[in-house]
Amino acid sequence: MDNNIAILCSGGDVSGMNPAVKHFVEYSIQKGLTPYFIYDGYEGLIDNNIEQATYADVAGIITKGGTKIGSARSKRFLEKKYRKIAKKNLDKHNINMLVVLGGDGSFRGLDIFYKEHGIKFCGIPSTIDNDINGTEYCLGVDTALNVIRSALDSIRDTASSFKRAFVIETMGRDCGYLALVSHLTSGSELCLIPEVPYNLELYVNEFKKQLHHGRRYFLAIVSEGIEQDTNEIAEWFEKEVGIEARVTVLGHIQRGGNPTSYDRLMGYKFVNYAIDALIMGEQESVICYDKNGFNLKSIDEVAGIKKDLDPELLQYLID
Repeated sequence: MDNNIAILCSGGDVSGMNPAVKHFVEYSIQKGLTPYFIYDGYEGLIDNNIEQATYADVAGIITKGGTKIGSARSKRFLEKKYRKIAKKNLDKHNINMLVVLGGDGSFRGLDIFYKEHGIKFCGIPSTIDNDINGTEYCLGVDTALNVIRSALDSIRDTASSFKRAFVIETMGRDCGYLALVSHLTSGSELCLIPEVPYNLELYVNEFKKQLHHGRRYFLAIVSEGIEQDTNEIAEWFEKEVGIEARVTVLGHIQRGGNPTSYDRLMGYKFVNYAIDALIMGEQESVICYDKNGFNLKSIDEVAGIKKDLDPELLQYLID
């Protein structure tokens, strides 16, 4: 039984999942394991949408965003009766090891599943929000940041041509990581994130002064988790600062696209450590990454704990 291992994706898709899925098949076979795909996340686990995977299944997918095996947010998996069905389906295929690409909610579900049925697992943090406690980097983040960078560079051209302020909304839920890093790497004039209180009145005189001295445009990057609506920020630019403003909501384009080299490499490494951990007997863990490299952490160290942004990055914003 211990020679069969499966992978599934849960929650929002990210670019980097396909490279990870590809290497999962290759590394599993290299280690003498038989790899299986669970399609459409926990929903597929409940519906027995499980198939043995081969090299042919992953040929050519490394350049594609999203995930070949699908993903889902499963309300059914929250119910004990459906988790029992999921366990029976795994037993049909003699699968006793799971690698799961997902986020906080996915890992909490796995923790319950393990405690009930003993299916050992290793989680790989995979969310562009980069909001999982215990890891400095989640799969898909680099591609998302590069998509945002490209969008900001294009918007800057139009903003300059028309003498406008552009308010660009990034994803991130209650975590401002994408907005903060994009602000620091794009040279935008304003950044608003949930982690830092702000008062727009403090910017009015300075922004007016900059317009008086020849500034032609402003770029404001805001995280979707701030209290104000993005359109209200645009109205503030027009009424208080005195410059025409437009809003761009980047939305789901941040989640897709050709995975960057870094996300491909991280997918490769995450999978290596996850499979090795399971082979070595780890029962329930999450592979995390920090300045000291890759390390295993328990669910209790990861799930349900709010992640704090890097104080060094926050200091640049506060200053």
